[in-house]
Amino acid sequence: MTDFRKIDHSISVAGQVTPADVAAAAEQGFTTIINNRPDEEEAGQPSGEAIREAAQSAGLAYVAIPITHGGFSVNQVNAMRDALDQAKGPVLAFCRSGTRSTHLWALAKGSAGDDPRELVTKAAGAGYDISAIAALLGRARA
Repeated sequence: MTDFRKIDHSISVAGQVTPADVAAAAEQGFTTIINNRPDEEEAGQPSGEAIREAAQSAGLAYVAIPITHGGFSVNQVNAMRDALDQAKGPVLAFCRSGTRSTHLWALAKGSAGDDPRELVTKAAGAGYDISAIAALLGRARA
């Protein structure tokens, strides 16, 4: 099973999940899966469609906001903020390693006005160093 790393009570992140991981996420109380990984980024990864179907079967909401290694757009940050705002409980976001999901979460929360220092601290608690984007976290307020 994939390791789910808790950032705070509202979100955890993970590397690539499988349909079996989605069922485990539902059992652990997650209500939404956010897929931040583009299809076919790596040979053999489950498709977004397979994860979406597993989420539906498990009664979870599913949102796809694929992030390439090219970076993050304002539209992606806004989509992540909307997905987090609409979630009816804890969210599990995933990409290849959890790093892009963590960065996107922090950018979305920063754009909503959350304290950048707290976001960096929360991410570090889950094992992700986002200090390189700390200066950006408070700039793009909605």
